[in-house]
Amino acid sequence: MAAAAAQSNAQPRLHTHQSYIEDVMRPTALDIKDPLAVFAFVLNSLPDRVRVYPTENYFYFTFTHEGVPYAGNIRLDASDRDQGKVQFGYFEKATGWRDETPTMFRMLDASTGVRLDKLERFVYRLSYGDKSVIFELNDLSRVTPPITVLAPEEKFIGPVFDDSGIRFFLVYNSAIKNFFYILDETVKVADDFVRSSRTDRILVGKRTGFVFYRDHQRERKILIGVYEENVNVNNYFDGPFDQLPDNFIEGETLREAILEVQPALKGQIDRFGGTPDGEVRYMIAPYLLYKRLDEFSRTQRCALRHRASEAAYYRCFIFYDEPQDLRTRPSDLMRASNVRKKVAPEKPNSPQ
Repeated sequence: MAAAAAQSNAQPRLHTHQSYIEDVMRPTALDIKDPLAVFAFVLNSLPDRVRVYPTENYFYFTFTHEGVPYAGNIRLDASDRDQGKVQFGYFEKATGWRDETPTMFRMLDASTGVRLDKLERFVYRLSYGDKSVIFELNDLSRVTPPITVLAPEEKFIGPVFDDSGIRFFLVYNSAIKNFFYILDETVKVADDFVRSSRTDRILVGKRTGFVFYRDHQRERKILIGVYEENVNVNNYFDGPFDQLPDNFIEGETLREAILEVQPALKGQIDRFGGTPDGEVRYMIAPYLLYKRLDEFSRTQRCALRHRASEAAYYRCFIFYDEPQDLRTRPSDLMRASNVRKKVAPEKPNSPQ
């Protein structure tokens, strides 16, 4: 109790321009083209225990080498981590003026001298050389939406902890055959919101840029927009499409929902919605990638016009529902949206 009180009274952390300048000017020695050398640098720089917050199990990091900023991740993928496999990738950070950067990716396991041991359901020990780090995955297994949050036609798929620090409930609505990300307000939301100049139904996150619609039908906020530039530069605010609730998907729940949307994918996807080789994953991103808030004016008009019909009403919040060809690389699937952050040429990973 005392620890919780101390945490709630903690002052903000201060970051100075001086420390930034000294970091980018600092001479560094690292074989940036050798993934194992970079992995050793990252692992050796970590404390003995870390926590992985995002629900697709990416542990993100950044560093500056020779004045160039890099981003990357260590991923303990739910599909193969119990076989001792670890995904590792890094790249020069994308920018608005340079969004294509080279990527280095390596699958690590005992054959590369990397060992991953399962200690508990959500606790793993990652070792390389003389260094070991405990990775504690985010246990949201008891998280469920309040009963009043779901519509009668909706099924809860699982909890999402996005790399933005925002929590969502991923739900499937069978009436419109599509998915929603519902803001999880059972915990303190790590953002503050301002209303649209046109209506108090549309709210925008000051930190994340996420746009929510305050539902007329029930007490909840539906994610309807992600700022496009955040997607283009592949940062922490590019939306929850790449943080599905992998650790908490029960049986065939997700695959059955995807096949209801797109029956032609039968036999092509596993229970996570991915192809057997892991190269491509069905993308759940029904929200709009926006540049200006006035792009949501039609959403408000649609919602007001169709309030009498729940199916028609909830279709107002779906902006992308085109069939997906899983033979197509994710980056080509929605090139205009740049929807899937990757660390491998075709693996749907991110610095996520």
